[in-house]
Amino acid sequence: MARVVADTSALVSLGTVADHDPSPLDCLYREYELLVPRAVVSELEDVASYADAQGQAAEAVLDRRDELDVRQSELDADFPLDDGENAAVTLANDTDAAMFLCDEFNRLGLVHASLIDTRLVTTPKLLAVFVRNGVLTETDAATLLDGMSDARSWANNSYVRRARETFR
Repeated sequence: MARVVADTSALVSLGTVADHDPSPLDCLYREYELLVPRAVVSELEDVASYADAQGQAAEAVLDRRDELDVRQSELDADFPLDDGENAAVTLANDTDAAMFLCDEFNRLGLVHASLIDTRLVTTPKLLAVFVRNGVLTETDAATLLDGMSDARSWANNSYVRRARETFR
C-alpha cells in the first residue's frame, strides 16, 4: 500500500464532501496508508473551531482521527510556509512517501521544489487517479469536485478546471 502524507488544506477539501457516497475520505483510507504530522492535526482542530463549511469539513476529518497515522515531524526554520505544510513536507521527505497531498494552489511551486522523491498531488488530481484506478466513476469525481469547488471557492480556479478535464 503506497504511503501518502497529507496537508491540512487537502484534508479540509476532502472533508467538505465527506458525506457523499462514496466518500473521498473512505477512498483515501482504503487505497493508501495516510500519514499526517501533529502540526496538521493541530491546524485541523483550529479550523474545526469555526462554525462554517471549512470548520465542518475539518471536523469530518477529525471524526476519523483514529484512522490517521499521526507522527511527530520537525519544522524547518527556513521553510516559508505555515507549520502544517512545513511539517508535512518534512514528513513526506523523511518517510519516502509516494505522494504529498496538498491544495495550496498559490504555493504549489514552492511545495513541489521542497519535495525530494515524493510526488505532489492535489485533491482534483487525486480524484483523477481514483477515476483512472476504477475507485470512482467520472460522474462521482465530477460531483465531488463540484462540492469541493463550492466549499473552497474554486469556481474560477483554472488549475481545478483543467484538472477536471483529466477525469476521462
